[in-house]
Amino acid sequence: MIRKLASLALLSLTLAGCGPTEPQTTGGPAVTRRLTESQYRSVIADVFGPQIVVAGRFDPLLRTDGLLTIGAGSATVGAAAFERFHALARSIAAQVTDTTNRDVLVGCGPQDLRTADDSCATEFYSRIGRLLFRRPLTTDEVRDQVKLAREATAVRGDFYTGLAYGLQTLLEAPDFLFVVERANGKQLDDYAKATRLSLLLWNTSPDDVLLQAAEGGKLKTEDGLKQEVDRMIASPRFKDGVRAFFTDMLSLDDTTNLQKDTTLFPAFTLTAANDGKEQTLRTLVDLLVTRNVDYRDIFTTRETHISNALGLIYRVGVNDPSGWSRFDFPSDDPRAGIQSQVGFVALHSHPGKSSPTLRGKAIRELLLCQRVPDPPGNVNFDKFNDPDSPLRTARERLAAHANDPACAGCHKLTDPIGLALENFDGLGQIRDNENGAALDLSGDLDGVKYANGAELAKALHDNPAAASCVVNRAFTYAAGRQTVSDEKAFVVYLEKTFADSGYKFPSLIRRIALSDAFYAVSGQGAGQSPAAAKAGTTEDKS
Repeated sequence: MIRKLASLALLSLTLAGCGPTEPQTTGGPAVTRRLTESQYRSVIADVFGPQIVVAGRFDPLLRTDGLLTIGAGSATVGAAAFERFHALARSIAAQVTDTTNRDVLVGCGPQDLRTADDSCATEFYSRIGRLLFRRPLTTDEVRDQVKLAREATAVRGDFYTGLAYGLQTLLEAPDFLFVVERANGKQLDDYAKATRLSLLLWNTSPDDVLLQAAEGGKLKTEDGLKQEVDRMIASPRFKDGVRAFFTDMLSLDDTTNLQKDTTLFPAFTLTAANDGKEQTLRTLVDLLVTRNVDYRDIFTTRETHISNALGLIYRVGVNDPSGWSRFDFPSDDPRAGIQSQVGFVALHSHPGKSSPTLRGKAIRELLLCQRVPDPPGNVNFDKFNDPDSPLRTARERLAAHANDPACAGCHKLTDPIGLALENFDGLGQIRDNENGAALDLSGDLDGVKYANGAELAKALHDNPAAASCVVNRAFTYAAGRQTVSDEKAFVVYLEKTFADSGYKFPSLIRRIALSDAFYAVSGQGAGQSPAAAKAGTTEDKS
C-alpha cells in the first residue's frame, strides 16, 4: 500500500512538472507579407555588412490588429513603391560590387575584368540568393542571373557592373521583398519554418546555420527545432528581435513624426525624440532579456537608462554626457513604468500640450489591447480648446465632454487613466500644477482606484489584461496574421503557461517558437506563390 501511494505521489509530481498540454490546432492560412522596413534593413546588414547604406524611403504599412507586421500581409507594391525599391536595389548592388567591398562580398572575379566569368557569377548568386530568398535558388533562377550578368558585362565591358545587374534583380524580386510561405501538408515547409523563426527571434532572414538545419530536415524533429530555438535565444541577436517586437507593439515607429512646439518646450530636439524611443527599448530589453524579470514589472519599474538629451527633460544629471547611463528614479519620484517615460507621454500628447485622452487611449489599446472607438466626426472641441475658458485644468475641460452622450462613453475609458499622468506636460517634464491650479491625478482602472500615476502603475501591473495583451500580440506578431477561432484555446494555453513561468517574456517566446501551433497551416496550406506575388507587383507597377 505504501509503495502504491509513493508511486501515485511520484506520478502526480511528474504530471505537475509537465504543466498544461498544448491544445491541438489546425492553424490559420499561410501568409504572404512584405518585409517591414526594419526587417529589410536588418537583412541587408546581415547579408552584406553594416557598411552598406540603405538610403531610401519606404511606403508605410497599415497597422492592423495593433501591429504593422500584420498589416504587411495586405501590402502591395505599386508603381511608385516599385521605383523606390528599384532605386534601393541599384544602390545596394553598386555598393556590394564596388572596389571597396567586392573582394570580401563577391570573393572572386575574372582574369580580365572586361569579360564575364560564369563560374564566379554562379557561386556568388547561389550563395547570396540563398540568403536573400531564404531558400536555395533553383537551377533556372541561378542560370537566369548568370545569363543577365554575362549579357550586361558584354554591353558595359565590366564584369562587376554586369554582376551588379543580376544582384539588383534579386533585390527587387518578390521572393526577397515578400515573405512567401509554402506548406508541406498541414505544416509550413522547413524553409518557411526557418523564416518565421528568424523573423520572430532575430527580426531578420535565417542565417546559414538555420538554413542548413532546414536543408537537413532538423526542423522536423523536436530535438532539432529545440536546438535551433535555444541557440537563437541565447544569441545577442535575440535582443534585436525583442526590440523589433516592442517597437511594433508600442507603435514606437511613430516617434519619427513626433513634433513639439519648441517655444513651449525648448528642451525638445530630434535627438531627444529618438532617445525617448531608445530609452523605452533599453528599459524593456534590460528588464525582460538581460535580467529576465516578471513582464508586469515594466509598468512599475523606476530603473532605466538616460542620455544627455533626456537628462535635460528629466532635469537630472547624467554621468556620461556622451552616451547612456543607468539611472534609478527615487522612490518618491512620480515616474514609475514605461508609461511615464518621455517615449510614451510625449508621443501621446499634442505638439503644444499634454493629452489625457491620447495617453489613456494609448494605455488601453497598446498595453491592454482594449479597443477604444474613434470619436464621431462632428465632435465640437471648442469648449476644450477655448483659450479664454475659466477652466484651468484638463480635468475641468474634459468634464464638458462627459455631458455629451456622443463622447461620454469613450472618455470614460480613456480620461481617468490619462489624467493620472497629468503631472507630465506635453514633453514629459514634471509639473505640479496646470495654469496655477492644483492637479487631481486620481481615478480608477477597471474598478481599481488610484490617487496618482505611481498607483496607476501598480494597477496596470496587476490588471490581467496587461499579461493577456502581450501574449496575444506576441502570437499574432509571430504568425504575421490575426488569430483564427481554432487558435483561441492555444492562446489561452499561452496565457496560462506565461503566468506559470512567472510572466517571463523569453519563456513566452520560446514556447511559441517550439509549439506545433506556430507552424500549423489550414486550408490549402500554401501561401501566395512567388509568381502570383510578382504578377500582382507587375500589375500595380503598370
